[in-house]
Amino acid sequence: MGAPLSAWPWEYLGSFKYVLFGPLIGKVLYSIIHEKEDPLTLLTTSWCLHILLLCILRAVIHQLWSSYTNMLFLTRNRRIIQQGVDFKQIDKEWHWDNFIILHGLIASMVCCLVPSSLQNLPLWSTRGFITTLVLHVGVSEPLYYWVHKRFHSNNYFFDNYHSLHHSSPVPQTSTAGNATLLEHLILSITIGIPVFGTNLMGFGSVCMIYGYVLVFDFLRCLGHSNVEVVPHQLFEKKPFLRYLLYTPTYHSLHHTEMDTNFCLFMPLFDALGKTLNAKSWGLHKQISLNAGKNGKAPDFVFLAHVVDLSSSLHVPFVFRSFSSIPFSMRFFLVFGWLPGIVAMLAMWAWAKTFLISFYNLRDRLHQTWAVPRYGFQYFLPFALDGINNQIEQAILRADRMGVKVISLAALNKNEGLNGGGTLFVNKHPDLRVRVVHGNTLTAAVILNEIPKDVKEVFLSGATSKLGRAIALYLCRRRVRVLMLTLSTERFQKIQKEAPADYQQYLVQVTKYHAAQNCKTWIVGKWITPREQRWAPSGTHFHQFVVPPILQFRKDCTYGDLAAMRLPDDVEGLGICEYTMDRGVVHACHAGGVVHYLEGWTHHEVGALDVDRIDLVWNAALKHGLKPVSSKPT
Repeated sequence: MGAPLSAWPWEYLGSFKYVLFGPLIGKVLYSIIHEKEDPLTLLTTSWCLHILLLCILRAVIHQLWSSYTNMLFLTRNRRIIQQGVDFKQIDKEWHWDNFIILHGLIASMVCCLVPSSLQNLPLWSTRGFITTLVLHVGVSEPLYYWVHKRFHSNNYFFDNYHSLHHSSPVPQTSTAGNATLLEHLILSITIGIPVFGTNLMGFGSVCMIYGYVLVFDFLRCLGHSNVEVVPHQLFEKKPFLRYLLYTPTYHSLHHTEMDTNFCLFMPLFDALGKTLNAKSWGLHKQISLNAGKNGKAPDFVFLAHVVDLSSSLHVPFVFRSFSSIPFSMRFFLVFGWLPGIVAMLAMWAWAKTFLISFYNLRDRLHQTWAVPRYGFQYFLPFALDGINNQIEQAILRADRMGVKVISLAALNKNEGLNGGGTLFVNKHPDLRVRVVHGNTLTAAVILNEIPKDVKEVFLSGATSKLGRAIALYLCRRRVRVLMLTLSTERFQKIQKEAPADYQQYLVQVTKYHAAQNCKTWIVGKWITPREQRWAPSGTHFHQFVVPPILQFRKDCTYGDLAAMRLPDDVEGLGICEYTMDRGVVHACHAGGVVHYLEGWTHHEVGALDVDRIDLVWNAALKHGLKPVSSKPT
């Protein structure tokens, strides 16, 4: 059992904890429905409505800060701690907003006890503003400094109450709220003294309450943002300001060197208490100066793309927690469609490739960039040149930065778009960065899912890059391959690539009913539920088609898209790749990783080299990548 007041009393509720706002919501709705009060009148009479609005605004401030700090395409050169945020930290901070519920409940109890003191407050009071400022500087700041320092100096209090807050290796806005119940009870006193003190003195106002609480949260998020936004020139021109306002760099030093920088917002109290870290101003200036420079170049880049409007919301700068779990449609995504459409149009008009995630792979920086184009745009003939231009600019930028390998995601290497990357390699023969489509490992993953005793398979998308390689590989294993294609010329071209002794195992078929007795289907071209009806009961559908086919048949099994689990020593990974599980990436992504880890110097573009399939597969296993099995059961 934990120490008293270390756990939250509503932990057992999980995500249902928001029902604690039920009485407040019920009171507001009752006033509107039964007492016939309009919302504008309630703003002047109902403290329940004000508490709800304030709680919502506090959550919005934290979310906006979180969105900004996770916009790596804007903040990567301003980050203080360069390490990425991993799944462990995200899970630990999942319920960061417990303090908002706590403060809402405390405010409700206070308003119930002394309702008259909070009724009919003026909108603004200059005396109230001054009084609040005096109480904050004279009481809240030194009180917080003293208590915070005691939490660090006493092993019992630190281990049982404060270590949770410091367990996050990378400060984030969510880290500000990730603390024990006792800490936030103390923080309630810290934030409550100026608010209720000013009201009890008769100088309270609506703007004072909203303003102080929201500015308090804003500054807490600023300190925990891990992004330096305060220019060093401000402190050089006005040196006294460095003692009145802390910076993200200043507070990050408290998380790395915990015996310094204990202040709430004002370093003045660290200076008076002789706990000010000597590196505070120098490090702040250094990071501020580096903001305009390019950071360390990654060794490997995966060039992704947006799939559709809903999945575009599956990025850390929208909801960090949502992006850390496999994508699936959720009700709350509906509210993001309108801003998503606006963002889509803006990106279509002028956006450049942007950075959406990074993590360390064997002590090397791995980044995921994204082409600002949605899936449907890849099928608009007039958009193809613009998309190729975006991809080309990303490759050239990676080349200038010194990136070693850039891997292309599914639609970015479409055969009809750029020949699987061939267009760029031919156009720029002197590229130092290696361009990789990763399909060799995709083929290897699919082929290793097929049981060794299978004697016949049905293959759709048979003349695509992957289909061709799979067919040629399987025929060498003396597996009969029913290749669905209407083009006899393309079929014969592939058949002639097979050794003479194995050509008989490649069979052209033109209709799905030819596979009505085959229980192993490899789907490389989207098939409808009607076409799936030709598969016999017990069929297993392997697939390399995007998007995946509908799981229509209840008497059949369906494989996932080809994927591999990253090595166990990957650090700072906190985002799921579309519908993949944590730590799992599409096989083409993993193929680029293997290309980099092996130090191969060739481009992997265009047609697949069948002779390299086993080589790439063994290299992937050697480096700790693991297959994600979707074999038939």
